[in-house]
Amino acid sequence: MMSFFLFLFIYWGIIIFKKAGDIMFVDEAVVELFAGDGGNGCKAFRREKCVPLGGPFGGNGGRGSNIIFKVDTGLNTLVDFKYKRKIKGDRGENGLGKGKHGAGAEDVIVPVPLGTVITDEETGLILADLTKPDEEVVVANGGRGGRGNIAFATRTNPAPDFAENGEPGEYRKVKLELKLIADVGLVGMPSVGKSTFISKVSASKPKIADYPFTTLKPNLGVVRTSDGRSFVLADLPGLIEGASLGHGLGIQFLKHIERTRVIIHMIDMSGYSGRSPYEDYEVINNELKSFSDKLLNKKQIVVANKMDMPGAKENLEEFKSKVDVPVYEISAVTGEGVNEVLLKVADSLSKIEKTDLYEDEKFESHVIYKFKQEKPFTITKEDDTWVIRGKEVEKLLKMSRFDTEEAVLRFSNKLRKLGIDDELRALGAEDGDDVSILDFVFEFRE
Repeated sequence: MMSFFLFLFIYWGIIIFKKAGDIMFVDEAVVELFAGDGGNGCKAFRREKCVPLGGPFGGNGGRGSNIIFKVDTGLNTLVDFKYKRKIKGDRGENGLGKGKHGAGAEDVIVPVPLGTVITDEETGLILADLTKPDEEVVVANGGRGGRGNIAFATRTNPAPDFAENGEPGEYRKVKLELKLIADVGLVGMPSVGKSTFISKVSASKPKIADYPFTTLKPNLGVVRTSDGRSFVLADLPGLIEGASLGHGLGIQFLKHIERTRVIIHMIDMSGYSGRSPYEDYEVINNELKSFSDKLLNKKQIVVANKMDMPGAKENLEEFKSKVDVPVYEISAVTGEGVNEVLLKVADSLSKIEKTDLYEDEKFESHVIYKFKQEKPFTITKEDDTWVIRGKEVEKLLKMSRFDTEEAVLRFSNKLRKLGIDDELRALGAEDGDDVSILDFVFEFRE
């Protein structure tokens, strides 16, 4: 009896797993990136027989891991990031004595599907739009290795008694968004015959049934016309009214036709579903416009499907009296009129150049930062402590090593050059007051 229930449990578990796998199409994810820290520099001195005044001999630390996103054409979903929300790089090796430099850490390569857009969550700027096979981009930079005391030797200080810690690796929180690479987008209300159409004109085999939302994920198919031309067609899940506001499945998939150059707008002209063909046409166009004006401005080919069914001819005449666009009659089931539509699509594509999805101004690499003479730090008084904040100051603290008097003096001189001492005096700080940077607290002294 126990083995029978165990069999049922495994059987239904497999069924549930398969059904969940069928709809596991993930096209958005937010990921935290922690690039590797640089290795610490070494403080050492050369001490060999018959070598007087050997001098500094500590090597530099190695660079930390960069985090690199690279296109893998074998992927078609971001499902891996549903469970992997943090990606961390390795630390570079520390420098050693005898002038030996630490090895840099290997970069972390993160595979993503073709068409992935990477956006910085903090700034909202696009870091990369990966649209080419094997394209890659460094999204988070590893920290440079700290310098050993060899690097600090000068004529006035030939034997420096300090070294640097490694630079902290870059932290970023990024949004990954998959936008399919397709020439043509196939849109329409649920059950208008889009899946049947793409299954007839390409090798794609989407799920087909007589109920709404049969398609639960976008389907891509390569279409070859009768005269030898080809293009990529994307079949999107059926839209409904309010899709651009998140109703139904539409908002999740409308982004996938942003890259397309032509839209096939398919309408069920039979009226079998009980909907008005003209109202369907208006609803879809309103949703496209609400999502983005660019979608409505794309070349649109209106296709009247199910013309083999009773009442379709009458409905088509009424539809044509209300619109001022060419309408192509087809039956996706019998194939009638399909070839004419494909040739029209191919003709339209030949006249429309491929353009980038985003303008340069939206990319972080193209933003022009105006020079502003702003202080790289802020100082506030909290309780009885002066608190200093700022990326440059905090990085300086992390890279400083306070194991010798010379290292402490170097750190305080750098703070003075940044203007922190003058700012503290201007705010009313006095000798003996506590000053903190991150978790480090020290006394303010001239």
